[in-house]
Amino acid sequence: MLDGRPRPGTLAHTTPAPACPAPRELSILAGRRAAPAPAFLIRVADDPTTLAAYHALRHQEFVERQALFAGSDRDHVDDDPSTDVLVAIAGDTVVGGVRVAPMHSPDIGWWAGSRLVVADTAHAGGIGRALVRAACAHVEQAGVLRFDATVQARYATMFASLGWDDTGTGETIGERAHRRMRWPLHQIQRTADSTKSLLADVLAPLRHQDGGLGPDGFRGDDGVPLAGSDMIAACDAIIPAMVDRDPEWAGWCSVLVNINDLSAMGATSTALLDAVGAPTTAHLRRIVGGIAGAAQAWRTPVVGGHTQVGVPASLSVTALGRTTEPIAAGGGRVGDVVSVAADLGGSWRPGYHGRQWDSTSSRSATELGELAALVQRLRPAAAKDVSMAGLAGTLGMLAEASGTGAELDVTAIPRPDAATMGDWLTCFPGFAMLIADRQPAADLGGPAVTASCGRLTAAPGVRLRWPDGEVTTAVASTVTGLGVA
Repeated sequence: MLDGRPRPGTLAHTTPAPACPAPRELSILAGRRAAPAPAFLIRVADDPTTLAAYHALRHQEFVERQALFAGSDRDHVDDDPSTDVLVAIAGDTVVGGVRVAPMHSPDIGWWAGSRLVVADTAHAGGIGRALVRAACAHVEQAGVLRFDATVQARYATMFASLGWDDTGTGETIGERAHRRMRWPLHQIQRTADSTKSLLADVLAPLRHQDGGLGPDGFRGDDGVPLAGSDMIAACDAIIPAMVDRDPEWAGWCSVLVNINDLSAMGATSTALLDAVGAPTTAHLRRIVGGIAGAAQAWRTPVVGGHTQVGVPASLSVTALGRTTEPIAAGGGRVGDVVSVAADLGGSWRPGYHGRQWDSTSSRSATELGELAALVQRLRPAAAKDVSMAGLAGTLGMLAEASGTGAELDVTAIPRPDAATMGDWLTCFPGFAMLIADRQPAADLGGPAVTASCGRLTAAPGVRLRWPDGEVTTAVASTVTGLGVA
């Protein structure tokens, strides 16, 4: 808190440093020129000497000058190894600092700033503002989804000018009113927008033909039931840059994403078709090698396709599967329980940290078969595999197709220990299925961990529910614009 007794994890600041005005010439009659603002650098305090200087500043301000604490302002947040301290250094002197730390153990992506302090506030030269900005950038880089602070009411305007949202009245400490502030973090919305928001507009011409974009109830789904048969078709392309720099992995993923699409609809894969282009024969062999390895792992043959050399790298795969009772993503209803079934094994794919989780390349064919059959065995009302829109964005797509919104309980979402919540909700997770049904999905054992972690709601969009009861918006409205399936 500002100028009050801070709760653990809230932001304490002495005096807002005014923005440094542009230098101007002064008449000799105007008196002495104002002292120039100190030049400073903000960095993480990663050594005992720098941390000691930061704590000394805090003691001088909060214990000696403001008398907010008796003896010491240290608390358990200082002892938490996950706490990061950012300091402003002018020359060799620490002239300010702030700490940022998780508000929940284990870390679920909810952090708060606290103990913001600036030395020589009369000549701070914007150090306080710079520290606040640096703290915001630091938590965004750390994959944080919610960043809070409690500030003295008279400083709320400064925080608002820096882009913070005022979320309500805070405690009154020492007869001083406080406001609760929140830094808006929109990485989930950005992921959904960048991957899926253009679909309705771009695909509009395809809807003009009867049956365009699939039959009623399956529009925008992972696969398409073919009329008059039990066949399901799915098709995915791999980003050309990935095919170019990581051809074996691109080949593997081209099969993986298609098998996942069929699996989400409760279908058993029967055949694959590939369309491959490469600049050289050697590059082509590497792509095909990745496809062949994945096809063998999922026991699904490549029966044909198109192959070309001497062209830019490109790759797409079509998968065919069978089921007499396809499961639609749009089968959910308001009040349905949302469950996640995910394979938490594996690790980040080298070169794709925070973006692609590889749980499949180390699995046996038997284990991959168990994963592929999971939705078929559960037979829920609705299911969708988590795609490049991330877990939260994909849930928004399932909800949109179902004519609902959705809410996720952050603490209940299963995820690997090595993935931050922010990364896990926005990455491609290898194997993860979103399931909506009247009851929580059963955990069938095997490689996947299944947990109920949310519900479908009447209000559109996707919201996150936090342990303190707060609800934040992850996706404001519909994701694709395709509407109800």
